[in-house]
Amino acid sequence: MSLVLDSPPVAERPAESKHHGRGFWAVALTFLVASAYSTVPAPLFPLYVAREGFTTFDITVVFAAFAVGVVISLVLAGHVSDWVGRKAILIPALTLEIVSALLFLTSTSLSVLIVARVVNGLGIGMIVATSTAYLYDLHAKHRPGATPRRFEIVSTAANIGGLGVGALVAGVLAQYAPAPLSTPYVVLAVLLVVSVAAVALTPETVDRRRVPYRPQRISADHGDRRGYLAAGAGAFAAFSVFGVFTSVSPGFVAGELHHPSRLLAGLVVFLVFGGAAVAQTVTGSLSAGVRRVLGLGGQALGLVLVVAGMHATSFPLFLVGGAVAGIGAGVQFKSSIGAVAAMAAPARRGEALATLFFIAYLGLSVPSLSIGLATRYLTPTTVMTWFAGVLLVLLAGVAALSRRTPRPGA
Repeated sequence: MSLVLDSPPVAERPAESKHHGRGFWAVALTFLVASAYSTVPAPLFPLYVAREGFTTFDITVVFAAFAVGVVISLVLAGHVSDWVGRKAILIPALTLEIVSALLFLTSTSLSVLIVARVVNGLGIGMIVATSTAYLYDLHAKHRPGATPRRFEIVSTAANIGGLGVGALVAGVLAQYAPAPLSTPYVVLAVLLVVSVAAVALTPETVDRRRVPYRPQRISADHGDRRGYLAAGAGAFAAFSVFGVFTSVSPGFVAGELHHPSRLLAGLVVFLVFGGAAVAQTVTGSLSAGVRRVLGLGGQALGLVLVVAGMHATSFPLFLVGGAVAGIGAGVQFKSSIGAVAAMAAPARRGEALATLFFIAYLGLSVPSLSIGLATRYLTPTTVMTWFAGVLLVLLAGVAALSRRTPRPGA
């Protein structure tokens, strides 16, 4: 259909554009709320340990269940909104998040927590992909011809920033509100219900069409294999940092560092993700090489500070290390996305990015599970020291691969 036929009358455009503008912010806040819900359990894990006697490995299994749900959802449904519509995917995905919150409210048993996190991951896998595309559509319709800068900043803040906000809000509620294992889920469930209503009132941006269903293809064959390997390893390393601070760092803070405050546990996660979100936003104008150096260097320095803080039982040093590592991980992941988007053929760019996210979410779960298992036999400080050493070697490998990889278009 031609643009002339699709275009509304001139007199209607300002009102329609304003409607898309309101929808842009409605979807942005929805994205923020959904991302925030994903990290609500993080500062509550020590409470689950105290009530149910869970081990660190049990907690990392609960956390890894979330990553499993996300990967399944990304592969099976993350791309479907391109032909069935954004709202047709986003509203059911938000409903899954509400179901997950209700599961958390029914029981604190390990089996229920695992199921709740899998459901949480299934919803987020659809929300991340669909909300990002929806925001881009709404931005383009609200501000035709404008640069995507607003979309990039807002989507990053809603996604990565939301992960930090959720942990902080949960920590505050768990510290000062009654029923610490219930109140955070009730508050976020209410906000998720409001988000469903907000999305329902937002204009659709996709014309529905019949397309034979197929899962998202996962492949690493995208021209520059060495460059793709470097980007994938960088994404794995970045999400390993995110995973460790979300799953096991609250337990480290309460145990090894002797700070049982739920607020402080939430603050650690908030600084890691908040630093990542701010870094991704302010480094947009830097060259890919500079971003890569900042990302790798920030993660390396942050890990050293974290381990030093644990050995010295210094919470301030641990906190600074977490923030620095989060900044580095955020910049590194952004560099990986940029590298893959540049090297992949346009017709296979979605497939290339889907594979990158698949690798990233393996980084979110596998190291956390390994750390949880290792703490059965070694002290948390020893385990964290070994983890940092392995990750530093991986970061050195990423640096070596990146130096030997030709720039796109070279």
